[in-house]
Amino acid sequence: MKIYPVETGNFKLDGGAMFGVVPKSIWQKTNPADVNNMIDIAARCLLIEDGKRLILIDNGLGNKQSDKFFSYYYRWGSHSLDASLKKIGFHRDDITDVFLTHLHFDHCGGSIQWNVKHTGYEPAFKNAVFWSNENHWEWATKPNVREKASFLKENLLPMQESGRLQFVKKGPGPYLESKEMGFGILFVDGHTEKQMIPHIDYQGKTLVFSADLIPTAGHIPLTYVMGYDTRPLLTLSEKAVFLDKMTQNECYLFFEHDAHNEICTLQATEKGVRLKEIYKFDELFPY
Repeated sequence: MKIYPVETGNFKLDGGAMFGVVPKSIWQKTNPADVNNMIDIAARCLLIEDGKRLILIDNGLGNKQSDKFFSYYYRWGSHSLDASLKKIGFHRDDITDVFLTHLHFDHCGGSIQWNVKHTGYEPAFKNAVFWSNENHWEWATKPNVREKASFLKENLLPMQESGRLQFVKKGPGPYLESKEMGFGILFVDGHTEKQMIPHIDYQGKTLVFSADLIPTAGHIPLTYVMGYDTRPLLTLSEKAVFLDKMTQNECYLFFEHDAHNEICTLQATEKGVRLKEIYKFDELFPY
């Protein structure tokens, strides 16, 4: 097995929304805002090369939305999915599986693209199976009013219409070792229904893809919960268990949304779990 980080593009989000009730005077120390109160956000994904399978975990915003849509998110930098894949010797047509932690547009927007004539949509990975889970798919395709703007039908329905949408089976508890994917999955419900957090054993370490449970290093303190979360009190309890297990098991936390920090370890302190060390991916896992 080999794993590669895949940068699909950077953008910005409102700092207040990203930190909920935490005052700006506190969160701006770790996530400084610009004049519009926007903070830097990454869409950093993982590519797992495992035998004949090439599994991409999430895929960013994509490029099919309108200029008006993208103007809200202040895209910046030169990263792109295709350039990142090319850098490590792959093409999007090589992808066999696209695993989606959840179906908010910044995690799955790259799954679908315009067709050649720009008259309709088609899968952006022509040889891949798309993986979600049944509970989250139901939640996303029949969205509540609060999340409706994050679940875009043009990102979702073409997956189903392609005939290549499959569901990861969920066990009786929040965590299972997925036979379909070949790695462990933690199901959490605070941010959105049945978000999936991959746990990957790699080179003697456990690498955990944090998705939107802990989007940046600045969100490690327990009470730092996004305003986007649909059940913030549930996030608190899920996060408390998660942080304790991450610390006790000496796991490595991979950030999807932190534009400046890729991986960290955690430590228990008298103030709770806090950041221990920051690493670049290739420092830990050279390839």
